[in-house]
Amino acid sequence: MNIMHLRYVCEIAKTQSISQAAENLFMSQPNLSRAIKELEASLNIEIFTRSSKGMRLTSKGEEFIQYAYRILNEVDEIEHMLNAKDEEYVKFSISVPRSSYIAKSFTEFARKLQVSCKCELYYKETNALRAIKNILSSHYNLGIIRYQSKYESYFKLMLKDKALESEVICEFKPVIVMSKNHALAHKDIIYNKDLNDYVEIAHADPYVPDMPMTEVKKMELPETVNQRIYVFERASQFTLLETIHSTFMWVSRVPKELLDKHDLIERTVADCDKIYKDVLIYKKNYQFSEVDQLFLDELVVQKRCYIY
Repeated sequence: MNIMHLRYVCEIAKTQSISQAAENLFMSQPNLSRAIKELEASLNIEIFTRSSKGMRLTSKGEEFIQYAYRILNEVDEIEHMLNAKDEEYVKFSISVPRSSYIAKSFTEFARKLQVSCKCELYYKETNALRAIKNILSSHYNLGIIRYQSKYESYFKLMLKDKALESEVICEFKPVIVMSKNHALAHKDIIYNKDLNDYVEIAHADPYVPDMPMTEVKKMELPETVNQRIYVFERASQFTLLETIHSTFMWVSRVPKELLDKHDLIERTVADCDKIYKDVLIYKKNYQFSEVDQLFLDELVVQKRCYIY
């Protein structure tokens, strides 16, 4: 399987016609058909059902194409970054956890850039593993990773092994956000056990180096909560929190304007014993550009406003 196979599948799914897809891809229909059959055989799955009405994705095909789109977006992004003319563009690239105060930092940083400045900014919200990989192999200059303090030794060992430098940005105890109409909104003191009967919104990709995913999830997402909704980006989490009043989410502190926009409130949990760190990472000997420093300065400002 290669990148072209992914493009073939996406084009057929879009047109629902192998002949139209072949025309759009500037290749012969028999060659395209053979390539898809070879791909299906190599993966031992059926991606499309074929009928007189055209090509339709199977359930496995639907699952496959989600990954295909994600990979192609990554490839296109890398190609675009590499093809930009260095003498014309200032490039800024960073991978970060899904954090509102970091997003606020990036927004303020982008707003302050001079209009005359020719630049390309790449801001990717992802987990710690992808942030590290993006620096090592995807031409990102900076990353911010988030982890529980008790796992720090795991991360330090991995960063040393990958020749990455690190600087602690902040250390914080998480809070929960919920709708103003949540049943616990007006409770004087909230304990972990009070959350068991409600729906937790969580990110589905926690990561700790050299630790099985099942164990990481067990530590980060305890089974005491009966229901959980997994999301991969922040936009949907705020919609869910605002709309489903029985939901809550563990987060770093959220800017007030964002809470007000979605009719949410922040609450502390009295017996929460978790401490997290946000850590800046970059390649050894990497020199911060002026644009990098502008972002980092803004990050310090927002950290002082929201992390305490």
